[in-house]
Amino acid sequence: MKLNPKQYLRVSTTGIILLLLGSFAHAAGFNSGSTGADGAFAPGANITVNLPPSGIFNYTTVNIPAGVTVTYTRNASNTAVVILASGNVNIGGSINIGGASAAGGGQGTSGERLGGLGGPGGFDGGRGGMPESNRRGGTGLGPGAGGGGDYTTACCGTFSQGGGGGGSAVAGAHNPFGITSGNTGIGGGIYGTNLMTPLVGGSGGGGGAGSPLFDGFHGVGGGGGGGAILIVSSGTVTLSGSIIATGGSGGGFTTGTLASGTQYGGGGGGASGGAIRVIAPAIFNTGVLNVNGGSAGVHGHGSYAGGAGGRGRVSLEQYAAGTFSLGTVPTLTISSVAGIAAPATPTGTGDVAIPAGTANPVPVVLTTSSIPPGSTVVVKVTPIRGVAPVSVTSPPLAGTTASASATVNVDIPNGLSTITAQMSYTILVAMGEALSQFANNERVERITLSATVGGKSTAKLVTVSGKEYDAPEEALRIAMLQ
Repeated sequence: MKLNPKQYLRVSTTGIILLLLGSFAHAAGFNSGSTGADGAFAPGANITVNLPPSGIFNYTTVNIPAGVTVTYTRNASNTAVVILASGNVNIGGSINIGGASAAGGGQGTSGERLGGLGGPGGFDGGRGGMPESNRRGGTGLGPGAGGGGDYTTACCGTFSQGGGGGGSAVAGAHNPFGITSGNTGIGGGIYGTNLMTPLVGGSGGGGGAGSPLFDGFHGVGGGGGGGAILIVSSGTVTLSGSIIATGGSGGGFTTGTLASGTQYGGGGGGASGGAIRVIAPAIFNTGVLNVNGGSAGVHGHGSYAGGAGGRGRVSLEQYAAGTFSLGTVPTLTISSVAGIAAPATPTGTGDVAIPAGTANPVPVVLTTSSIPPGSTVVVKVTPIRGVAPVSVTSPPLAGTTASASATVNVDIPNGLSTITAQMSYTILVAMGEALSQFANNERVERITLSATVGGKSTAKLVTVSGKEYDAPEEALRIAMLQ
C-alpha cells in the first residue's frame, strides 16, 4: 500500500486489547481507497453477510450499533474480510470472525468427528481419528497447523493422544505426550509478522486419535482458526464494542465409566487466533479486540487432552496522510511485436500483422506490473505448421515493481504463428503461507505468469513440491497486501 508519511502507533500480539489511541488532527489528506460503491453499512439487527469473491467492501460509512453482531459467510477463495470506508467507522456492537469449535464426543457416540471451520481467511481444524487402524487424528490446516494425535504407550497403559494446538504469533501447545511419541500431537509453529503483510488468519488445531481398539471410541476434531479482517477508514474509527477473531476450541470428550483406559479417544487441539488490522487517521478504542487461541479439548483423563491454540495478532495504525492501496494483481503483457501495438482485446487470429519484407529478428516488447525488476521472461514463437517452435529469454526487466519492461529480439517465420510469454518469480515465505489455502494447504514458492499477444495474463501458483494450481485473482490481491 502507499502510505507516506505514516505515523505508526502500535502493533501488538496481546490476545485481548483494551486501548485508547488519542486522535491527532484529522488528516483530510488520508484516503482509504474506498470507492463508496457499497454505500453506508448500518445494520439494525444481527446479520450474516456474504463475502464477495474479492472479500472487499467499499463503504461510505460503517455504523454497527450496540447489541448488533455482524458475522460473515466465507467466500470460495476463503479470503480475509476487507472493509474500506470513505467516512467514519463506528463499532459499538460486535464483528465476529472467530473460528468454530469442534463438536465433542463421548460414550454412546460414534462416527468421524470433523474439525471446526476457520473464520474468513482462517484455516480448518483436523478431523478426529477413527478406532483401530485409522486411529491417527488429522493435522489441522494452515501454516501453523496443530499435529494430529496418535496413541502412545506410557507407564500405565496405552493412551490415545489429543491433537496439538494451532500456532500463530505464539506457538500452539503440545498435547501431554506430543514430544515423546513420534512428533504426533505437537503444537503448530509461529508464522507471519507483526506488520501483518500479508494478512493471514489463524491455523487449525489437530484432531485427537481414535482408540487403538476396534470397540473403542473415535477421537474428536481440532478447532478452526480465527479469521482475518482489515478495516481502513479515511476518517475516525471508534471501537467501543468488540471484534472477535478467536480460534475455535478443540472437541472435548466425556468418557463416562469404562473398564479400560485403552478405549478412550483423544481430545482435539485448539486453533490459533486470527488477525485484526485497523488503519485510520484517528482511532479510539475502548472495546475488546480478541485474537486468543482456542482451548484444548478436555477429557475425563488428562493424558488424552489436546493442546491449546496460540494467540493471533492485532495492529492499530494511525496515518497522517497518504493513500491506502490494496495489493495489485501481478500482470505480464506482450505490448507490441515488430513495433505494432498488441490489441487490447485479442481474437486469437491475425491480432498482429507484420508487413511483408520485415527483417528478422523483430523486437517483442514485454511490460509487467507488481513484479520485481530483474526477472526474465521466456518468449516462445510457435508456427502453425512446418517450423519447430523457438524460445528466447529476455534481458532482465528494467524499471520498478509497479511498472517494468524488457525487449527481446525474436525470429518470426512467414505464415501464422502464436507468440506466448511466460515468467516465474519467487515470493516471500509469509506470502507463500498465505497462498497455501489456494494450493491444497502446501506453501507456495513462486508464481508463474503466462501471456499471449494482448489481453490478460493468467497466473499459476507453484508449491515447494512443484505442484501447480490456478491462481484466483482475488486470492493474489488479498494475499499481496503491501
